[in-house]
Amino acid sequence: MILTVTLNTALDLTYGVPELVPHASHRVSDMSERPGGKGLNVARVLSALGHETVVTGFTGGSTGAVLRELLAGLPTDATSPNAPAPITDALVTVAGNTRRTIAVVDRATGDTTQLNEPGPLVTADEWTALLGRYEELLTGADAVALCGSLPPGIHVGAYAELVRPARAAGVPVLLDTSGEPLRRGIAARPDLIKPNADELAQLTGSREPMRATRDARRRGARGVIASLGPNGMLAVTPEGSWQAAPPAKVLGNPTGAGDSAVAGLLSGLVEGLSWPNRLRRAVALSTATVLSPTAGDFDRAAYEELLSRVGIEEHAPAAR
Repeated sequence: MILTVTLNTALDLTYGVPELVPHASHRVSDMSERPGGKGLNVARVLSALGHETVVTGFTGGSTGAVLRELLAGLPTDATSPNAPAPITDALVTVAGNTRRTIAVVDRATGDTTQLNEPGPLVTADEWTALLGRYEELLTGADAVALCGSLPPGIHVGAYAELVRPARAAGVPVLLDTSGEPLRRGIAARPDLIKPNADELAQLTGSREPMRATRDARRRGARGVIASLGPNGMLAVTPEGSWQAAPPAKVLGNPTGAGDSAVAGLLSGLVEGLSWPNRLRRAVALSTATVLSPTAGDFDRAAYEELLSRVGIEEHAPAAR
């Protein structure tokens, strides 16, 4: 079982418009809603890859009720090799209302405009309840992903507080956040972090990918996998360093592409894949997600076709 933690869950709304024009009214051509937040996106992709997943984090209010109904309604089938695996709801209920995220997709250009609400105010008692649920769930986990922003009321050291029990339990932990929560969390020595180029530059002060990634490792992460947008992913790990890139740039909705990459990395980890093959899977999934209209989904045919076409380059070890 893979455990994903989403402290700031969301109801993801995606609106398609023929063309997005500033200061104008728009008629929506298509609309979808999904249970969202980074960890829930990761869980849906893991489920599609056949991995049983448990999701925890916070949810509440009328929006949270809709999120849980949608989550319960996702198709799963533990007996079929090609059907999604079960996703178990272990979310903690809070008094506040779960946030919404709104993606407006310009169908003419493929560009996406994202609007993210801040999330509910979480109390100290609700945080304590989450910690208790999390430590119980760790006992059955093969890996854990800690994903996304922090809702109001949660201290910036929250992810460090979640990394430590996972490490104590011997459960590999991947941290995917940004800003001060990432800075504090990396000091707790997670097994993996997955920043994008901007998050990595904010953490290290460098925009040179290899230098910044190695600097992030020195700050505490055992392995650093940097998302480089259309240039793929760079991994610097104790086993070596590699860069993986898709065969060509694609246009589409990038929302959730990084979450699909996390799912690829975690599934590859628990399956015992080599680092090059983990990266191939992560990049293929990320690219196939850009080709899908909705966050947390990926174009399976594109993914399977891309797997053999993702390029891998091994980098020389850093000079000592």
